[in-house]
Amino acid sequence: MQSGEWVENRAPEGLQEASPDYVTRVFSTPSAIPTHAWDALLVHETDPSPFMRHAYLSALHESGSACIDAGWQAQFLTIWQGDSLVAAAPLYLKNHSYGEYVFDWAWANAYAQHGLSYYPKALVAVPFTPVPGARLLARDPHARAALVGALIEHAKDEDLSSLHLLFGQPHDIEACTSAGMMLRHTVQFHWKNAAPTLPASRGSLDEAGRDEQAEPRFTDFEHFLASLQQEKRKKIRQERRKVAEAGVTFRWSRGADISASDWAFFYRCYQRTYLEHGNAPYLTPDFFNRMAQTMPQHWLMFVAERGGQPIASSLIGIDAEARVAYGRYWGALERVDCLHFEACYYQPVAWCIAHGFVRFEGGAQGEHKMARALLPVTTTSAHWLAHPSFADAVERFLDRERDGVAGYMATLERHSPLRRA
Repeated sequence: MQSGEWVENRAPEGLQEASPDYVTRVFSTPSAIPTHAWDALLVHETDPSPFMRHAYLSALHESGSACIDAGWQAQFLTIWQGDSLVAAAPLYLKNHSYGEYVFDWAWANAYAQHGLSYYPKALVAVPFTPVPGARLLARDPHARAALVGALIEHAKDEDLSSLHLLFGQPHDIEACTSAGMMLRHTVQFHWKNAAPTLPASRGSLDEAGRDEQAEPRFTDFEHFLASLQQEKRKKIRQERRKVAEAGVTFRWSRGADISASDWAFFYRCYQRTYLEHGNAPYLTPDFFNRMAQTMPQHWLMFVAERGGQPIASSLIGIDAEARVAYGRYWGALERVDCLHFEACYYQPVAWCIAHGFVRFEGGAQGEHKMARALLPVTTTSAHWLAHPSFADAVERFLDRERDGVAGYMATLERHSPLRRA
């Protein structure tokens, strides 16, 4: 048995006969799991965001950002068949609910009011990263079902209050539903590079081999603005003009071209913004140093300058193969009206258009993003509670909440910024 793991010599409950040779191993650090084995599972997922890569998860842990001292105790659960890793999930024991973006503070308060402990709880998620994508990495549906079963059994064996899987992909949610977990929906805002007025290029393939005719794209930022209602176009132009008239210009760097000085400047901005809101930043400087060393190809940085001096920065995650960009972090050393919108939305959207990226995900919450053409999408999490009475109460709450989310989505859609045909 390797350091940081223990082995259960049985298959997850309910799958012993079907998979007698499955072995469950739990690791106290992601670095103890072979990198190639983890990433080999990820590459076959339909939604493999870079934030589920072994290097990203290891950097969170090894940098002290998501570690025991910060309330994130890694118990990465894996399933093996002989020497082959067939399923895996980033599992944490949590003694708080910070850094999750699917809020269950009311559930914790209800437990406390009844003299019960909600913490520690079990969480399958990427710390501080509300990006939808694969959470249950698996070789096939059977292994994914076994993984869900093993996660629930682990929560029971550890006498935990609950198990939560956040921002899962459809295959994850299907497996969780089959295992009896309850579903919860939240709303994010994403921009899509889809230009309904642009003629399709029939039969042509982009450099990644995808057929372009199904999703005609914007040719430039002005073409994108033309897809919006007149008042929205006017507002965006006004906001961009304020930044330009303040003497602010932007430059961008990608991957290995991001200099060490730019990384250092970015962290000053990132830290300053957190401290101005009375909080310490979740992520340490060492985390970003590791990103620059191990995953540079997944980062895009914008630096705002005025008078030849940098004053603000935004950091965007990118997946070049899927052509998706992810709004992640930002900060500023000076206050300029509308600078946040320019750095975090307009510059990334313009870059996505210029480089053929198909989607820009704006992160958790923020319906102000909708005025900037990031449209609402629902994301899904799955939940299991050990206490039967609380499970019943939460299920009733989720039924009401789903109705509320559906109504909220309908209201947002009625206020779409897109120009009506």
